[in-house]
Amino acid sequence: MHRILIIGTGSIGERHLRCFQATGRAEVGMCELNEKLRTEVAERYEAKEVFSSLDDAMKSRWDAALIATPANSHIPIASKLADAGINLFIEKPLSTSLDGISELIEKVKTRKLVAGVAYVYRAHPALTAMRDAIRSGRFGRPVEIIAMCGQNFPFYRPAYKTIYYAKRALGGGAIQDALTHIINACEWVVGPITRLAADAAHQVLEGVEVEDTAHVIARHGNVLASYSLNQYQPPNEIHISVNCEKGTAKFDVVENRWRWMTEPAGTWHNEEFPKMERDDWFVKQEHAYLDALEGKKQVLCTIEDALQTLKVNIAALASADSGAGMKSV
Repeated sequence: MHRILIIGTGSIGERHLRCFQATGRAEVGMCELNEKLRTEVAERYEAKEVFSSLDDAMKSRWDAALIATPANSHIPIASKLADAGINLFIEKPLSTSLDGISELIEKVKTRKLVAGVAYVYRAHPALTAMRDAIRSGRFGRPVEIIAMCGQNFPFYRPAYKTIYYAKRALGGGAIQDALTHIINACEWVVGPITRLAADAAHQVLEGVEVEDTAHVIARHGNVLASYSLNQYQPPNEIHISVNCEKGTAKFDVVENRWRWMTEPAGTWHNEEFPKMERDDWFVKQEHAYLDALEGKKQVLCTIEDALQTLKVNIAALASADSGAGMKSV
């Protein structure tokens, strides 16, 4: 059994705690500063090792720690854990700035630590299957990506006004909280974004000022891309289409499938997967990280991969703030 410490037990930290327990391969402890939350989560999951400070938690032995605090605190906490020789699993986004990341990467390499970032789309079996097919050359060279995403965020996260989401400095807003998942997934499929222009705004969500709508046009090298995401529409939908020289592949999150078409005005061919709840993705992700701890495979998303996506987050926010690339008509 692997000893895993969960640091921060807000919504996502609680999910990681629950899903690591569900693997049956981990003894899970928790560290949470908020006394009320700490007590509630510990009782809900019958956690046996519960800590109110990181210093106290680090007096015990841990194989790895999952960092689920606000994004601006990820790197300082990870660096402290790395100094102690504890393997790292960091929630997305990696951070809100580039500060300290190169030093953390050097520590991970020097101490030969297992370090990953929890971009959970890389654990989705349908996206994995689509990526494998595209990378095999089955549809020819990828030339375009179109990602269209939306959901009613208050329905899924009623507390959004009072958590990290409400402040950009903590990793909030549509770009850092939601679009970053889609961008990381597409970078995994066709390679890194090399340039972009973005527009974003607060359009609907009550009680916050961060952007809830984002549009990005980009290039992944020679692959042109467009991304649109909003956090207020009634339908919950995420579609990622990759147009290639010899066909189109499309990932549909809600339907748990990917599909392809190779003939003009032809028929969609579907590869369906068993229905999954969101916890199922995370259990797969936790299993993959535990496999990496055991040396069976690489982590799904390295710190270097997540650093690339962080650079995209920063560039998109800067572009949207400045209006760079936007011309009046």
